Amino acid sequence: MIRTLVGVLGALSALFPDKIVSLFEKLAIANRSGGTVRGWVRPAIRSEGVLIAAISLLNGRAYAWLMNLTGVFGAIVFLFPDLYRRFATAFLYERPESIEWNERFRSGIRAIGALYVFLAAKTYLERHNGT
Repeated sequence: MIRTLVGVLGALSALFPDKIVSLFEKLAIANRSGGTVRGWVRPAIRSEGVLIAAISLLNGRAYAWLMNLTGVFGAIVFLFPDLYRRFATAFLYERPESIEWNERFRSGIRAIGALYVFLAAKTYLERHNGT
């Protein structure tokens, strides 16, 4: 079930990277006109989506690795949401100093991190319990 969900989310990212960026900015950024996403971000989202969808179809070591990485990323995001915001701003935007985050999204960042940890833990337990 989780593998299917992850695969579908990967496929959606690959098919609609512009909509993914737009949704993220709508939820996370207070001044959406304040900065420009770097040119490589949308192709990277598309590539990541293709990779995630393909790995989800395989359900082998690559999928286990992907879910472990997802759990680690989720833990970092959950524990250090402000660090994530600083890194994401500098990494994703051409003028990071002009980006103002929506303060309500701090809770959203933590929720996403918790969800990632939960999904990774559930996948790990399913793999090791044989269910």
